[in-house]
Amino acid sequence: MRVPARKQGAAVFPTAMASRAPRDPATFTDLAISLTTLSIVKCRSPNETAKITSSGMKFLVTNDDGIDAPGLNALVTAAQEHGEPIVVAPAAPQSGVSHAVTWREGVRIEPRGEGRFAIHGTPADCTRLGLLHLVPEAKWILSGINHGANLGADVYYSGTVAAVREALLHGWPGIAVSYYRKGEGTFDWHRAKRWMAPVLSNLFARPVEHGVFYNVNLPMLNADAPDPEVVWCPLDPKPLPLNYRHEEESGLYYAGDYHLRHRTPEADVDVCFGGRISITKVRLL
Repeated sequence: MRVPARKQGAAVFPTAMASRAPRDPATFTDLAISLTTLSIVKCRSPNETAKITSSGMKFLVTNDDGIDAPGLNALVTAAQEHGEPIVVAPAAPQSGVSHAVTWREGVRIEPRGEGRFAIHGTPADCTRLGLLHLVPEAKWILSGINHGANLGADVYYSGTVAAVREALLHGWPGIAVSYYRKGEGTFDWHRAKRWMAPVLSNLFARPVEHGVFYNVNLPMLNADAPDPEVVWCPLDPKPLPLNYRHEEESGLYYAGDYHLRHRTPEADVDVCFGGRISITKVRLL
């Protein structure tokens, strides 16, 4: 699968090399940590831009579906072709928590084998603790592969995207990856891994730019469909449909039909729903 050349104005990133020596993760085994007492020592300067090569890179890999999610394993496998992925992911599912962080409670780091740490907190907590203690030498933060799309307005609700956004605030470049589920379709993680390998190659090879991250969404295709086209496109500005159902005892529940949301032609919703891989440069700062 060939990733097309970026159109003028599309994405590049801030570089991400920690200046201090990494701490030994073993010293944080099963440790309750209050995030109010921690700070990430060195944020990346906008002037620290460079072209990042894949040689010897480490990645902090996280998600919002939890450390046992198959989508996370697919992203780890795709990243292994480019460097060393270190998993720092929520111990339990955290979908839809957006950019929540833990302020007044302890956050426990639980080792789950070599290069894997479960965080008893949110996706943004995972990024904070990963960059501060577990993988400060990471060059990229990768989040996903989310079990469901994060298109358009979804980027404001998504824990998957928030993990990358938190990294960006501290100067690390990041990529959020999600997989659209159409109806009762089944995720094909082997195919998703295959699609992501050239996408990652393309993104890692680009120069970096302060204040932006990439948001990638994979389509759901029939098993016999050819590999999808990769399209650079903007976020769709149209909101999710507003609809709630009422249940007598427990109140109102959101009941908007995600698949019937309005589409802007050639924006990310239209691209992904139409069977193509969408890549969007999202500017935060």
